[in-house]
Amino acid sequence: MQSEYKMLLNPVADDSHETLVKAKKNLGFIPKMYRNMATAPGLLESYLYTYDQFRENADFTSIEQEVVFLTISRENGCSYCMSAHSLIADKMSNVPTEITDAIRGDLTISDSKLAALHAFTKAMHVSRGLPTQADVQAFLSAGYSERHILDIVMAIAVKTMSNFTNHLFHTEVDETFASRQWPD
Repeated sequence: MQSEYKMLLNPVADDSHETLVKAKKNLGFIPKMYRNMATAPGLLESYLYTYDQFRENADFTSIEQEVVFLTISRENGCSYCMSAHSLIADKMSNVPTEITDAIRGDLTISDSKLAALHAFTKAMHVSRGLPTQADVQAFLSAGYSERHILDIVMAIAVKTMSNFTNHLFHTEVDETFASRQWPD
């Protein structure tokens, strides 16, 4: 699902941009998505701040965080973020490959708690933040809390920034993430 519109702006190519220098120091490279976002520096800085807040303060395990990010990115049809988060899930967050592949393929997730997280995240996205009482109750019954619902709101915000930017720029997947290119 790709937009016909493509941004006419050229991404910031100057590696001396403070945020890009920091990214290169932290990651070892500058992701293409960051270069595109740096065209509007406030967007990149807002994205990185909110991403860090989710990673550091959301009341989810790293596996659950990836389930949320992958679910939102799949729902938004973002091939860049699906590829990047699939690799992060595999290499950094230790998500079982069958869970990541289930989300990538829109298949059933075998772990019931992660399946409930995936279903509720999807419901929040599809309903634009207006889940049904049944959606909420199923989520809470799986062992999650109302706090988790707000953490999903934060994840939707951060993924909206990255997914929409990638759609507008038709961001090509970095070589680092190419082994988990999506769709397959």
